[in-house]
Amino acid sequence: MASWFYASEGKQQGPYPDGQFRDLIAQGVVRADTLVWSEGMAGWQKAAEIPGLISGGPPIIPAGGPPMMGGGSYTGAGSAAGGSLSIDFGIWDFTWRTLVTTIVSCLVIPVPWMVVWYTKWLVSCVRVPGRPNLSFEGNAMTIVPWFFGTIVLFAIAAYTGSQLINLVATLAYIAIYWLFVKWFVANLASNGQPLGLSFSGTPWAYAGWMLLFFVSIITIIGWAWVYVAWIRWFCRNIQGTRREVTFVGTGLEFLWRAIVIAIASSFIIPIPWMYRWKMRWLASQTVLSPRGSL
Repeated sequence: MASWFYASEGKQQGPYPDGQFRDLIAQGVVRADTLVWSEGMAGWQKAAEIPGLISGGPPIIPAGGPPMMGGGSYTGAGSAAGGSLSIDFGIWDFTWRTLVTTIVSCLVIPVPWMVVWYTKWLVSCVRVPGRPNLSFEGNAMTIVPWFFGTIVLFAIAAYTGSQLINLVATLAYIAIYWLFVKWFVANLASNGQPLGLSFSGTPWAYAGWMLLFFVSIITIIGWAWVYVAWIRWFCRNIQGTRREVTFVGTGLEFLWRAIVIAIASSFIIPIPWMYRWKMRWLASQTVLSPRGSL
């Protein structure tokens, strides 16, 4: 059965199974002039332009690839148009998943499986222009040796008191984060098909950014600018896409939001709302654009 997307206020909505999408048409949510798309269509079209969709009967869908959405315009698959990412999720959905992940992870052994489970859910909440049904296809067994290997190193360092082993364990800890980033990017998919992305940042550069971030904390506010610059470095090193991934947020914008989040989160209850607010802003500042346009 076909799955449908429609455009509302410049944002991609969906996917909806064919039957549910027909209900949206009957309810007037999707109108004749609403831009819609389904797999196999060359680009976004008005619902009235697709034979059989508004009037009833099976729609006739031409062959073609997925669309690109961005900047308020909708174009065919051959376009290099871009736009910003978006993310949305229910507060209750976030709360129970986060609590389960935190509680189960206290047992240590399930951590790799909980990380994958949580990552799969969070990625599915992200909307990328022209890439419907974003998903994460990573397997927990990939990170099992990284995770438990580092735990063993820290345990040996604590037991022996060896500064050398402790240094090795710390470097291994940093390496795990770098490996996780590469593994995460390489396992992103759309409509169940791998995106073919890769992360080209080196482990030494990653370690340098991490060190700079910790040093910048002593400046009280400078860490916000370092963090934003770190995100930009991360985006620049995503390879395998025709579009550039750019983070356009500023350190000042991130700083005042971080302060608001810290104050509100001290009351505990607002934490889920604050997390969603932060994630929505980070996504909205992550822009896909034709290479060389920025």
